[in-house]
Amino acid sequence: MDIQTSKIELVKMILSIKNEKFIEKITEFIQKEKVDFWNELNLSEQNEIEQGIAALNTGKRVEFNDF
Repeated sequence: MDIQTSKIELVKMILSIKNEKFIEKITEFIQKEKVDFWNELNLSEQNEIEQGIAALNTGKRVEFNDF
C-alpha cells in the first residue's frame, strides 16, 4: 500500500470515530509530531542563520535593489 492510500484509509478511520476524547488524543499526537525545521538543520546551517540574524540586528544588511 502506498503512502497516499494509507493516508486515505487513515482519514476514513478517523471520520468513523465517535469518541471525542480519542479524537483529542489523535489531534495532540499529530501536533506533537510536527517537525521543527530548525532541528532538521545541521549545526553549521544553524550557526549561519544565527550569524545572519545577528548581522541584521546590528544593522548590517544589503538593500534588495543593491543585491
